[in-house]
Amino acid sequence: VDTWWQTETGGIMITPLPGATPTKPGTATLPFFGILPEVVDDAGKAVPKNTGGKLVIRKPWPGMLRGVWGDPKRFKDVYWSEVKGSYFTGDGCRQDEDGYFWIVGRIDDVLNVAGHRIGTAEVESALVSNHKVAEAAVVGRPDELKGQALVAFVTLKADVKSSPELREELRQHVGKEIGPVAKPDDIRFAEALPKTRSGKIMRRLLKQIAAGAEIKGDTTTLEDFNVLAKLSQAEE
Repeated sequence: VDTWWQTETGGIMITPLPGATPTKPGTATLPFFGILPEVVDDAGKAVPKNTGGKLVIRKPWPGMLRGVWGDPKRFKDVYWSEVKGSYFTGDGCRQDEDGYFWIVGRIDDVLNVAGHRIGTAEVESALVSNHKVAEAAVVGRPDELKGQALVAFVTLKADVKSSPELREELRQHVGKEIGPVAKPDDIRFAEALPKTRSGKIMRRLLKQIAAGAEIKGDTTTLEDFNVLAKLSQAEE
């Protein structure tokens, strides 16, 4: 079950109620009681249903971030200056015809693929909607022709075996769910994805692997170093 929240929000903000809210793979569903999210354009105006935009929270809520220690200007600039009078989450989002919120990724995780803006989370949602996929992470890599290419790291369910045919099936599935331009250029099957001990996928490492670059940066929070080693060996 997908939910949406941030450390800054102090709690879950968009979530299904167990047994009461019908779920759809990849969507956080509906706002929790008293939470007023909205999807807006660059001018801060609400966008039509099924149109991508920026996710903001219109009204205060219990547990919200009250400031950044020693840096009130940063607090104002990061969270309150993008859309006047609203909390700016930094996430891209769309709302479907049922009012469900689909998080399409961080604003800075939206890739420019051949002139089309594609959210990595949207491609991930399309992949995991296939009954053979357990988990997926999508990142970009430099591409001379398209600017950026989509690389998907996919973990399959226990009874499913990887194959070139399945790779193409998943590409076609994404094309059907989103559109041909969103088909991953490369799908790499993995036993597991690199995560922190708190369960967050370390996309920075996946970007380096996808680009064929040397693994750099802090890896002290990595839960299982064997996962990273296997992904790197598979690339070689």
